[in-house]
Amino acid sequence: MSEKQGFFKRLFGGGKAAPKASEEEKPQALDEVAAAESAPETEPELEATVSPEPVSPESEPEPEFTEAAEPEPEAEPAPAEDVQPEPEPEVEEPKKSWFGRLASGLSRSSSALKESLVSIVARRKLDDAMLEELEDVLIAADLGVETAMRITEALAKGRYDKEISDAEVRSVLAEEVARTLEPVAVPLEIDPAKKPHVILVVGVNGTGKTTTIAKLAGKFRDEGKSVVLAAGDTFRAAAVEQLKIWGDRIGAPVVAREIGADAAGLAFDALDKAQAEKADVLMIDTAGRLQNKADLMAELEKIIRVIRKKDETAPHTVLLTLDATTGQNAMQQVEIFGQVAGVTGLIMTKLDGTARGGILVAISAKHKLPVHAIGVGEGIDDLQPFDASEFARAIAGADALEAEA
Repeated sequence: MSEKQGFFKRLFGGGKAAPKASEEEKPQALDEVAAAESAPETEPELEATVSPEPVSPESEPEPEFTEAAEPEPEAEPAPAEDVQPEPEPEVEEPKKSWFGRLASGLSRSSSALKESLVSIVARRKLDDAMLEELEDVLIAADLGVETAMRITEALAKGRYDKEISDAEVRSVLAEEVARTLEPVAVPLEIDPAKKPHVILVVGVNGTGKTTTIAKLAGKFRDEGKSVVLAAGDTFRAAAVEQLKIWGDRIGAPVVAREIGADAAGLAFDALDKAQAEKADVLMIDTAGRLQNKADLMAELEKIIRVIRKKDETAPHTVLLTLDATTGQNAMQQVEIFGQVAGVTGLIMTKLDGTARGGILVAISAKHKLPVHAIGVGEGIDDLQPFDASEFARAIAGADALEAEA
C-alpha cells in the first residue's frame, strides 16, 4: 500500500508544482511592463494587455487550475480506501478460519465428489448395486481402494435396503477419511539436541520445493530459531535467486554456488557453515528430478552420503513435496523417493488447483508417512500444519453438510 500511496503522492505532487511556476512568472511580466514604460505609445497597450494579467486573467486560471487539481487529490483517498480495507480481511481471515480457505481450496474435489454421489443415491434404496457404484466413485476420486471399501462397509451397516441421502454418504465419508488421516497428521518437530537439525527437501520439478522451504524457514524464524538455507538446486538460476530473496526477507543466510556446481559439495559447505554458526536448522533445497531418472536419483543419494561425512545422523528430516494435481503419479513418487532418500514426511501443495485432492488419503492409507503440512495457495500463510479432521470435513463438503443439517 505504501508503494501505491507514494505513487499517488508523486503523481499529485507533480501537478501541484504548476502554481509555483506561474507565481514565478508574475514578477517577470511586471518587469517587462516596467521596462516598457519608457515607450509612451505602447504604454496603454501594455497596460491593457500585460498589467491585467497578474490581476484578472491569472486569478481566473488559478481557481481553474485548483479546480482541475482538486479532483486529483480527491481521487487519492479513493484508491487508498479501496486498497486499505483489503489487507484487513487478508490478515484476519487466516487467523479466524484456515478451514474456510481449505474448504475453498478443496471445493473442486468436494464438488466433483458430491455431484457423483447425488446422481447415484437419488430416489434409491441402498443395495449391492449402489454400494458398488459408490465404491467406484470413491476410487475414481483418488481416495484409494482401501478407504473406499471402508466407507461402503460403514454405509451398509444399519442402512442396507433403506433410502439414503448423499448427505449421509458424505458424513460417513468424512468420518472414515478422518480415521485414515489422524495417525499421519504429525507436526514437523525440530530436535533441539541437533545443531543444526538438517532438513533435506526433495521432489520432482514443479512441486514447490523452494517456496515450501522459504515458508517453513519463515515460520522457524518466527519461532525464534536460527536458520541457514542451502541453494542446492544448482541447475536452475531462478531457484537460487528465489531462495536468496527469501533469505534476505527472513534474515537467513543462504549458501549458494555458481550454476551447475556440485550439489553435494554445496550441501557439505552449508552444513559446515550451519555447524560453525550453531544454527538451529539447516534446510537444503535440491534439484527437481523425475523419479524414473536413475542418474538424478543417484546424485540425490550422493548428497546424503556427503552430508553424513560431517554428521552421520543427518539428514534428520527428509521432506517430500507432492503436487496434488498429479494424482496417482504422486503415489509412485512416494515409493521411489522413499527408497532412494528415506523420506520421513510429506508436504502436499496445490490442493486448491485440483479435483484430485483425495490422493492424499490414498497415500496416507498405503504408506502411513507423516503428513506435516498442506498448501492451498502461494501466500506464506497458505501453508499450514496438517489437520486430519479439517481436511476430511473439507473434502466431504462440510459447509454444504452444515447447511443441510
